[in-house]
Amino acid sequence: MIQPNVASTVERRLLVNYRVDPGIAARLLPAPLRPQLIRGHAVAGICLIRLGDVRPAWAPVRTGLRSENAAHRIAVEWDGPHGVETGVYIPRRDTTSRLSTLVGGRLFPGVHHRADFDVRETPDHLDIAYTSRDHTTRVRATAAVTESLTESLTDSALFTDLAEASAFFRSGSKGYSATRQHHLDGMTLDTDAWHMETCRPLSVESSFFDDPDRFPPGSATLDSALLMRDLPARWQPLPAMATA
Repeated sequence: MIQPNVASTVERRLLVNYRVDPGIAARLLPAPLRPQLIRGHAVAGICLIRLGDVRPAWAPVRTGLRSENAAHRIAVEWDGPHGVETGVYIPRRDTTSRLSTLVGGRLFPGVHHRADFDVRETPDHLDIAYTSRDHTTRVRATAAVTESLTESLTDSALFTDLAEASAFFRSGSKGYSATRQHHLDGMTLDTDAWHMETCRPLSVESSFFDDPDRFPPGSATLDSALLMRDLPARWQPLPAMATA
């Protein structure tokens, strides 16, 4: 698969985070991936991201596309040639972009599913909902942007403060996506303007995390939410990873 370097602007990236039983998370991962643990918990979540100016890295900004996207993610680690590496495994991607649906898994990493998004957003409040057109995935997340670090992360069992959370997610910038073949497509997020804000999740509904067959009661608990806005970003391909 030919994967071009892609440039874009991350207009909004809301990370909704769950702490998950490590054994349950491990069941969802293909070898050689394993859950990356923090304070005894696996970390999973939903990335709700609006991308603007999406284009090949060599193309001018005015030619770029805009789309709403979602990725269900599990923080993972694996043994690389120089030691343990970290990133995320993405079992499901959804998008408003017809192009991403057509070329995902061919010219762009990971299979993408078409979805319809309903977004209501202000500088201080986010309400993002979507339903996939195959009717298998449904998410609604509302969050308030906060200025108080204590208020926003008091209930988190994963992170003690914003600095720790930000470092964790920055170290997981490599993402590997499920494909129709026996390998994983990879891409890394690179930005010189990494910045996160704290959020307070008000309510979250997810057909993925609320599924009792996938996550038995008590095995996945909403933990926290974090926000990134208006970041120039480059998406660079990684070598495919073989799976067992």
